[in-house]
Amino acid sequence: MKKQFAALILAILPAFTFAAGPSVALDKVDIDLRDKAALQDGLQTFANYCMGCHSAQYQRYERVANDLDIPEDVMLENIVFSEEAKIGDHMKIGMRVDDAKAWFGAAPPDLTLVARVRGNDWLYSYLRSFYEDPARPYGVNNTVFPNVGMPHVLAQLQGRQVIPAHLGEGESVDCKQVQVVENGRKQFDPLTGTPITHEDCNQLTVVAGTGSLNTAEYDEKVKNLVAFLAYSANPVKLESQRIGTYVLLFLAVFFVFAYLLKREYWKDVH
Repeated sequence: MKKQFAALILAILPAFTFAAGPSVALDKVDIDLRDKAALQDGLQTFANYCMGCHSAQYQRYERVANDLDIPEDVMLENIVFSEEAKIGDHMKIGMRVDDAKAWFGAAPPDLTLVARVRGNDWLYSYLRSFYEDPARPYGVNNTVFPNVGMPHVLAQLQGRQVIPAHLGEGESVDCKQVQVVENGRKQFDPLTGTPITHEDCNQLTVVAGTGSLNTAEYDEKVKNLVAFLAYSANPVKLESQRIGTYVLLFLAVFFVFAYLLKREYWKDVH
């Protein structure tokens, strides 16, 4: 029995280690899957900037068009770039796995379910955390995913994001008070409840005028992209919630009748 218990402890320890993860404070993002305009914008961003390397092969163009209220002719003209692809096809890409491995060292993952695997907050933080790093093969690194193996595909929109160690001549950044994070959790004073902070002079900073969007616009663009990925990972979420409401109401009514029936059966016993 003791050996079995010890084996169980050893088996679950890696899970706790994985759950702790790196000490990175993720930015929160509120996703509204009912906002069709945001989802459409996220789809366009995904098609223009992500589908060169990443597929969404468990989604179909037709399903996305129907769910997001996009006419099929508009979908075919603006989202389906392959002349051979049809509206009912899966959202695959033309890049071969062998070519991807030769160019990137590994095939870029399919992104259909990435929001379920990583979470919305992780994706939102990750896409806003690229910075210039001349030591990396693609010239960029990422504070959420250190030593990232992909280029910053949204750099044209965001612009040059840098840290003080890589600032050019005449460029500077102000130090900021940031909350201390340990094991992925923000720290608070146990007596007063106030956040525990420290001075951080290594904040990511976007060099003004280097991107086509300002910071607020870029954050909104990334939020919409994450919203589309969240929809893609669970296209039936809103429908499930709608049906679930009726199921709970049915169970509530059924419970009343079940209780009355039970009382009728047991009245002679009591």
